[in-house]
Amino acid sequence: MKTEFVDVNETRKNVRVEIPSDIVDAEIERLARDLSRKARVPGFRPGKAPSTVIKQRFKEQILHDVAHDLIPAAVDEALRERGVEAVDTPDIRDVTVEAGQPLTFTASFDTLPPVDPGEYGTISLRRPSSAVSDEALEQAMQRLRERAARFEPVEGRGVDHGDTVTLDLERVDPSGGSDTHTDVSVELGASANPPGFDEQLLGLDVGAVKSFTLHYPTDYAVAELAGTEVSYTVTVKGLKRRRLPELDDEFAKDLGQFETLDALRSRVRDDLAHEAGHAADRDVRAQLMTALAGRVPYELPASLVERELDRRVEEFAHRLVDQKIDPNEAGIDWRAFRESQRGVASEAVGAALVIDEVARREQLDATDDEVDGEVERYAARMGRTPAAVRAELEKERGLSRVRASLRREKAIDFLLARATIA
Repeated sequence: MKTEFVDVNETRKNVRVEIPSDIVDAEIERLARDLSRKARVPGFRPGKAPSTVIKQRFKEQILHDVAHDLIPAAVDEALRERGVEAVDTPDIRDVTVEAGQPLTFTASFDTLPPVDPGEYGTISLRRPSSAVSDEALEQAMQRLRERAARFEPVEGRGVDHGDTVTLDLERVDPSGGSDTHTDVSVELGASANPPGFDEQLLGLDVGAVKSFTLHYPTDYAVAELAGTEVSYTVTVKGLKRRRLPELDDEFAKDLGQFETLDALRSRVRDDLAHEAGHAADRDVRAQLMTALAGRVPYELPASLVERELDRRVEEFAHRLVDQKIDPNEAGIDWRAFRESQRGVASEAVGAALVIDEVARREQLDATDDEVDGEVERYAARMGRTPAAVRAELEKERGLSRVRASLRREKAIDFLLARATIA
């Protein structure tokens, strides 16, 4: 077998392969014999058609199967002899196959040159402060206050700013289609309200009926409504107003085992500091990924980046499903979303290459007990038994991914311990 390698760039390679004609002809003969035993050919009893007839009648199928059978093994042999490894299934093109002639084709593939992680101690990272400001504490206290708000009925006046109105609503869109909704709650001032809708409700008493038309601006966020006019008829059925509790000791007691407001403030500050610490950890980790990706001296293999993009799109779609949102009905431009992830995907791939090399050099790996522990934690999150989760992972060859993930986490911890963090 003849091979000719061409370097497209540092990671993309082409190999032109020529399989000798005697091997091709032997495979043609083998396939023709197999076909003759089961093929039905007019004028011949089953299994009695001559080889020449079989090869002529089923030529295209036989040649297709010859290429299908010989090419994968030839690619594997060519890569093995050259000592390179493809990071994805090679692309095959320019296939030429005929009886009495060599089978030729070109395989294109991505490979990974060695990565030098460099000196670990030269990685410089900055940890953000996790101190909790008084302003942040007060904002958190206000959020608690708003969550504890109660709605009280309003009597003796019409709708005012900040009220929550219960109403029946009929809407007629530009095409003439209408829809009706009953007992809708609308809080005046909410950002989701249509432009000008709140002003039409101001001053209305309970029992009032009003019809009006709203004009949506051309830059309205919902493209179907932008630049259109929609008619509404509303019937006011109830009126209430949100009342915020006072920030005092009684408020603290209502929230839990807090005797005083100061005790609640202390707990909230501790929780904010804990969250800020985790946020700082994530920030330092993100800086490390950026620094490691910058140590890859060549253009990343496109196949690895595309695979990471696929993973991110799939992960985002799964998150939507978990939130009971149909990804196909979410109004997302998936092509644009995919492109928006290209930068972070490339960085993630580059960092992973360096992390894997660090793990190899430092002989870092996950133990069986660590893999078992990770499976148990995963099972607990899913509400399933560890045995069931392990069986599924083994079926899908997922345990190797679990081990690889743990190995990378060890390498990340190894690097963070040796980096300079200010």
